[in-house]
Amino acid sequence: MKIRTHSESHVVQLDDGSNWQIFPGDLATTLSWKPETDLHLEHCRDGVSSHVLVNAADQSRVRVIGADDTWPDGEVKNALKGG
Repeated sequence: MKIRTHSESHVVQLDDGSNWQIFPGDLATTLSWKPETDLHLEHCRDGVSSHVLVNAADQSRVRVIGADDTWPDGEVKNALKGG
């Protein structure tokens, strides 16, 4: 999948029409993403996110949830404290 839009730093729309919120602690990883960046989506149940987006070029991963979902407060705080 490719990026259709990434106009907001924390939301990305993929070329399949899906919209994803990027975990706040993972935003720096997305700074190098370009429209031609090849991503794939994987299910994830780590207590914080439902999925991860994986950059095919370097295998970097960012945690994501649906754009209309909300992050679980306690889990986000714990994840950010842990690094």
